[in-house]
Amino acid sequence: MKNLFLSICAAAMLASCGTMSSPSASKVGKAQPSLTNTKWTLADNVKGKIPTLSIEGEKINGNAGCNNYFGTIKLDAATGNFTAGQMGSTRMMCDNMTVEQNFMDMIGKANKYVVSGNTLELYKDNLLLLKFNKAE
Repeated sequence: MKNLFLSICAAAMLASCGTMSSPSASKVGKAQPSLTNTKWTLADNVKGKIPTLSIEGEKINGNAGCNNYFGTIKLDAATGNFTAGQMGSTRMMCDNMTVEQNFMDMIGKANKYVVSGNTLELYKDNLLLLKFNKAE
């Protein structure tokens, strides 16, 4: 029953990504502020620990909801291009692995970013994948 609930929640989360419209969507592919040395927390409500994203130079890291992750990042502020690569993570098993797997998949698929004030949105072309709030 627990696995069924998690599967339904994950499916709902993915389906909602496809139907999200954002006022920032018109800024996709346009010049953006630099993300160097910034920290973000996922804006969506998820069960368990809230995923985070930290960008330091050409490296990214954070927590995906259970495990810590790390990788490389290529950013182009002039075009808003975002490419995460060489991703790795710790391997703890937690109750909420579906959210973590979806989060990691979306980070890997993102190819554009838009910053509006204290909000960071990651896109796959024009499809909003993840939304973050700036961390203090």
